[in-house]
Amino acid sequence: MKRIAQTIRLRPEHREEYLRLHSAVWPGVEAALHRANIRNYSIYLHGDVLFAYMEYHGEDFEADMATIEADPETQRWWKLTDPCQEPFPDRGEGRQWSELPEIWHLSPPGGDATA
Repeated sequence: MKRIAQTIRLRPEHREEYLRLHSAVWPGVEAALHRANIRNYSIYLHGDVLFAYMEYHGEDFEADMATIEADPETQRWWKLTDPCQEPFPDRGEGRQWSELPEIWHLSPPGGDATA
């Protein structure tokens, strides 16, 4: 399992629209995420900064991300959500959100990494 954290700015003038969209994420968008082996996905808001956390449970991350990018319903969703976001300059080529490196993780008691 791979843990992924990402961040992006929320454009203040689009705040209400973004929150409205995420109060009822389209079932097809959620289905595409599930098909791509994404689990435990959450987006948090602090001021005008969005923070996302997800867990990837697949074998080929790049291929699974490509299936999300190719999904027509997800593409329509992004046409609504992308204008609400302002990427950070260091986001990396071809990316909307900046990926954050994990610097620490609390292991389960006793060091059992599978728990």
